[in-house]
Amino acid sequence: MIPNEVLILAEKLWHYHHMQHTLQPSDCILALGSHDLRVAERAAQLYLDGWAPLLVCSGHLGNFTKEMWAKSEAELFAEVAVNMGVPENAILIENKSTNTGENILFTQQLLAQHNLNPVSFIVVQKPYMERRSYATFKKHWPYKKLVVTSPQYSFEAYPTKDIPMERVINIMVGDLQRIKLYPQKGFQVFQEIPADVWEAYEQLVAMGYNQHMMKES
Repeated sequence: MIPNEVLILAEKLWHYHHMQHTLQPSDCILALGSHDLRVAERAAQLYLDGWAPLLVCSGHLGNFTKEMWAKSEAELFAEVAVNMGVPENAILIENKSTNTGENILFTQQLLAQHNLNPVSFIVVQKPYMERRSYATFKKHWPYKKLVVTSPQYSFEAYPTKDIPMERVINIMVGDLQRIKLYPQKGFQVFQEIPADVWEAYEQLVAMGYNQHMMKES
């Protein structure tokens, strides 16, 4: 049982990681692969609802999925989309990338190979990775129009048996650290972190929620 004090701190991070973007009709939906197939469902539904005429599924296998699946994240995401009714000819699959930066760079290459140059994107990611996806996209593709969205769940409702709350908190802590450090490394654009959010982060780290953190050089 996770203490209520921890949940209050973690929810502060959860809300910070959300970009609160409003959907806009776009040229392309880009689903960033992960261990959460609800991201694929959200991306497919956006296509079916007419928000964009093209769906790109991006992702090879990551830290979590390499021990879960034999197929790439992108291929499984595409299967979800097709099963929901998205035509196969409306889907492009990028199945080489292993991190968010590669998601963007390899998608650029894939679109160029198909002589496609979308101006506007809807990026679909896990709820607690919206902001880092935004910051990464804007670093590598600064002149494109961008809306970021995710499966529509509250903080309390998001965790599942396979994605437990403890893992969600650890990942949110690690992602906030990356939002802080990655601009210096050239991986992301700068994102301001409010003082109360950073204080919540430091408290969670002190409580032991550090399993997804990177070693600072």
